[in-house]
Amino acid sequence: MQMKKSPGFKIVLLLVIVSLIGMFFLLDLEQYFSLGNLKNELAAFKEYYMQHKAWTMMIYMVVYILMAALSLPGAAIMTLAGGALFGLFYGVILVSFASTIGATLAFLFSRYLFKDWVQNKFSSKLSAINKGIEKEGGFYLFTLRLVPVFPFFVINLVMGLTPIRTMVFYLVSQVGMLPGTIVFINAGTMLAKIESASTILSVNLIFSFALLGIFPIIAKRFTSYIRQQKVFSKFSKPGSYDYNLVVIGAGSAGLVASLIAAAVNAKVALIEEHKMGGDCLNTGCVPSKALIASAKLASYAKRAKEFGFDRASIDFDFATVMERIQSIIKKVAPHDSVERFTGMGVDCIKGRANIVSPFEVKVNDKILSTRNIIVATGAKPMVPDLRGLDQIKYLTSDTVWDIRTLPKNLVVLGAGPIGCELAQGFSRLGSNVTLVQRGSQIMKKEDPDAAQMVLKRFRSEGITVLLEHSAKEIEVLKEEKQLVCDHDGQQIRIKFDEILIALGRTPNVKGFGLEGLGVELGASRHIETNEFLQTNFPNIYCSGDVHGRFQFTHTAAHEAWYSSVNALFGKFKKFSVDYTTIPWATYTDPEVARVGLNESDARLAGIDHEMVKYGIDDLDRAIADSEDHGFVKVLTVPGKDKILGVTIVGNHAADVIAEFVLAMKHGIGLNKILGTIHIYPTMAEANKYAAGLWKKNHAPKKLLAWIKKYHTWMRK
Repeated sequence: MQMKKSPGFKIVLLLVIVSLIGMFFLLDLEQYFSLGNLKNELAAFKEYYMQHKAWTMMIYMVVYILMAALSLPGAAIMTLAGGALFGLFYGVILVSFASTIGATLAFLFSRYLFKDWVQNKFSSKLSAINKGIEKEGGFYLFTLRLVPVFPFFVINLVMGLTPIRTMVFYLVSQVGMLPGTIVFINAGTMLAKIESASTILSVNLIFSFALLGIFPIIAKRFTSYIRQQKVFSKFSKPGSYDYNLVVIGAGSAGLVASLIAAAVNAKVALIEEHKMGGDCLNTGCVPSKALIASAKLASYAKRAKEFGFDRASIDFDFATVMERIQSIIKKVAPHDSVERFTGMGVDCIKGRANIVSPFEVKVNDKILSTRNIIVATGAKPMVPDLRGLDQIKYLTSDTVWDIRTLPKNLVVLGAGPIGCELAQGFSRLGSNVTLVQRGSQIMKKEDPDAAQMVLKRFRSEGITVLLEHSAKEIEVLKEEKQLVCDHDGQQIRIKFDEILIALGRTPNVKGFGLEGLGVELGASRHIETNEFLQTNFPNIYCSGDVHGRFQFTHTAAHEAWYSSVNALFGKFKKFSVDYTTIPWATYTDPEVARVGLNESDARLAGIDHEMVKYGIDDLDRAIADSEDHGFVKVLTVPGKDKILGVTIVGNHAADVIAEFVLAMKHGIGLNKILGTIHIYPTMAEANKYAAGLWKKNHAPKKLLAWIKKYHTWMRK
C-alpha cells in the first residue's frame, strides 16, 4: 500500500517530523543520551531490565527506531547501552533490527518528501549517478555501511533520493551494519564492567576499543577485497608474472610512469605502436612552439617601426620553416628515445598492445603477464561529422606538419588553444586565415577580457575571426572548396585552399582491448577512474589525455607519478591525485596563462572572491620591449591574501605565472609575494605590483588616519 503523494499530506508529515526533532532539542533530551548519563544510570537500568525483560527490550527498540528514523544524535550511545544492558547476543539482535528499521524509515521519509523534487530539478546531473545506483547500488551501499566515512543518517537520507529499491536498502543495511554493530555492542559489554580506574586498562576493554579504531581499516580492506574478487572472477591469475608493470603508450604519461617504475627497480615494459614521445614531441607541443617561434620572428619584421627601424623584411621558404620544425623534433627526440629508456631499465616494445585480461597484454604475438597495467594511450584530433568533409583532404594538428606549401587561404575550424595558436602562426607566415568559431568567444575556457585581448590582436594582424558561425557542410565546386556556415539564419560561404580541423581531442580508447574487458568509460568516452587513477579493475590504471580531465603534457606527467606509485605500492599506501594547482597556457601572442579559478568559473560555482587586476601597460620592462599590453588578474578569498586563481595575459605569461603556481601549491599569500624582491626590470615584477594593488585595497584606513594625525602632531 502506497502513501498518498498529495502536497498537503507531505507538508503535514514534514511538520510532524520537524516538530518531533524540535521537541528533542527544546526539551534537552540529548542529555539522556550521553556516555556520562549511561554510566550513572546503568545500575538502575539493569535493575529495571531484570524485573521487566520483554518490556525493556520493546521500549529500547522503539526508542532506537525513533532516533534512527528522525536522524537524532545518540545512536552510538544507544548501541553501547544495548551491549551494557542486554549483553553481546541479545544486544546485537536488538540493535541490528532496530537500527535497520529506523534507517529504512528515514530512507522512506526522504524518498517520499524530497526524491521527486530533487530528481526533477537535477535530472541531468543525476543521470549518471542513477545509472550507477541501478547497476550496483547494493554494492555501493554495502561499502558505505561497512566503512562509515559518512554518518549513517546522511547515507539514509541521500539514498532515499536515489532509485535504489527499498528491500535492497533494508537487506544491505542489515548485513552491512552488522559488523560495526557487533564491535560497538562488544565495547558496550566491556563498558558495563568499569567499576574503578584500574578496570579501565583491562585487556578485554582495551581490545574492544581497539576494535572500534581498526574496524574502518579492516572493513575498507575487506570491501576492496570483495570488489577485486568480483571484477577478477572471470579471469585466472598467472602463477607468476613477467612484469610488475606494463605501460601502454609512450607519450608524456607513459614515459614518466615507466621511468618511475624503473627507478624503483620494478620490471616494466613500455609498449608504443608509433613513435616514442607521443603527440607532444611529434605533433603537439614541440612542433607547434617551433612554428610559433618562427612566426614571431616574422611578426617582428612587420613591427620594425615600433623598434625604431625604418623597415625590415624577412625572406623565407615555407618548406624550410617546416623542415626546421622537424629538425627540432629530432633534436628533442633523444630525451624520449628507446635507447635512453632501455638504458634506464625499461623494456621498450614496438607494436600494438591488446589487453586480453587484467593480467595479460598481447603484443607482436607475445603474451606479457603483469601485476599492473597503466593505460596512457593519449588522444587524437576530434573530427566532426560534417557533410562533405570526406570529399577533401583536411588537416588536423597531427597532419599539418606534413605540408610544405604555405596555404594561400586557410580556414581554421575551432578557436580553442590549438586553433588559435596555429591560426596566428600561419597568418604571420603569410596565409590569409579565417578562424571559425561556433560560440560567441574564442578560447571559451578563459575569461572574456583575456579572450577579447587576444581577439583584438588577431584582427589587428589581419586574421578574419567569425564568431557564432556554425559549420554545416563542405562544398567542392570544380576546383573551388567552400565551408558553408550558418550565422543568425544566414548561409555564409568561406573559400579556402586548406582547412584545419581544431575542435579538440578525443581519448584513444578503441582497438586495444578495453571494450572486451569491460573497462568503464565516461560520457565523453574517456576512461573513468577513481581518485587513485584506478579503473573499475583495481590493477589497471590510467594517466594522461586518455583520462580526459586535463589534456596537458604536464598534467599527464603529474598523473603518471600517482598511477605508477599507486600501482606498485598501493597495497601499502595509495595517493589520491592532486588537481588543486593545475596551470596551463595558450601560446598565442599575447600569451594567456592561468592557474586555479578564473572569474567566470568562480561566478558559475557561486564562490565568493575578490579580484585585483594590474595592467601590464604600466610595467617598465613591458614598455621597454614594446610589449606593454595585457594584465595580471588575481582572485583571492574575501578579506584575505589567499590566492584562489590567477590569469595572466601578456608577453611570456606562461613563464611569469610560475610564481603564482608555487604560491598556491604551498599556501603562500599575496603579502609574501609583495615582500619578495623581484629583479628590475622584469616581466615578473607584474606579480609584485598585482600583490601591491591587493595590499592597497586592504590598507587599514582607520589606522592610517591616526598615523596621519600623529605625523601632523610631530611637526608642531
